[in-house]
Amino acid sequence: MSTATPARAASAAAPADQGVGPLLRGWREQRRISQLELALRADSSARHISFIETGRSRPSEEMVLRLAEHLDVPVRERNALLLAAGYAPRFPETPLDDPALDAVRAGMERLIQGYEPYPALVVDATYNVLAANRGITMLLAEVPESLLGPPLNAMRLTLHPEGLAPRIRNLREWRGHLLAQMERQIALRRSKALRALYDEVAAYPVPESASDAEPVDPVPYFALPLLIEHEGRTLSFVSSISTFNTPMDVTVAELAIETLLPADPATVKYLHSLLP
Repeated sequence: MSTATPARAASAAAPADQGVGPLLRGWREQRRISQLELALRADSSARHISFIETGRSRPSEEMVLRLAEHLDVPVRERNALLLAAGYAPRFPETPLDDPALDAVRAGMERLIQGYEPYPALVVDATYNVLAANRGITMLLAEVPESLLGPPLNAMRLTLHPEGLAPRIRNLREWRGHLLAQMERQIALRRSKALRALYDEVAAYPVPESASDAEPVDPVPYFALPLLIEHEGRTLSFVSSISTFNTPMDVTVAELAIETLLPADPATVKYLHSLLP
């Protein structure tokens, strides 16, 4: 398994015509929180919050970070708020191949390798695949080379009509789940790159033959399964996504580890026989 270096996103910066007040107001309204509620959470006053949003008061660096914390603003956008308020960015964006992140890389590699024979991968904020184990390689065995060149993208691989899509037995249901997941992340991150990816994959045609097929031997799934064919067998997985708690680096904040947990005994048995 090799770890790829993510393409660096554009540096966080506020639009030239926007100060920190309008940006904070935008995040507050998006989170559907009143000025009074935000003030109570941040140990401030509604009047002070109003003054900040209208530009009548310049918040301290500490206040910007406190408000961003209570508004659940992503780390990259917290830097943008600080810049808009006239302060230096607080959170670095360290390249994944930098020695400073050796422990992060090594930990992720041990995790996904230890998960074998089940599939696991690491993606960035726009679903570019940074690392993957043999379980993922097995699922991609029939994908054409044209889709496997860098940057390898998990959403594109899954939903492209020449990717995994034709082999997903419950494609319409799984596709709806993935698009809804991306919509939630777009609302959280306000990412132009993620929006562009969403527009691309949402426009992929869905085969008329695609249907939300039921497995031959139904099992009581505890989460929406991914039903995917591999060499004449239907494998069943449920997805779990892990992120880092309280990240202090933009790169680390945007990493996600996705693991595919076998959802039935037949899938477990098959994967252990295929990848001993």
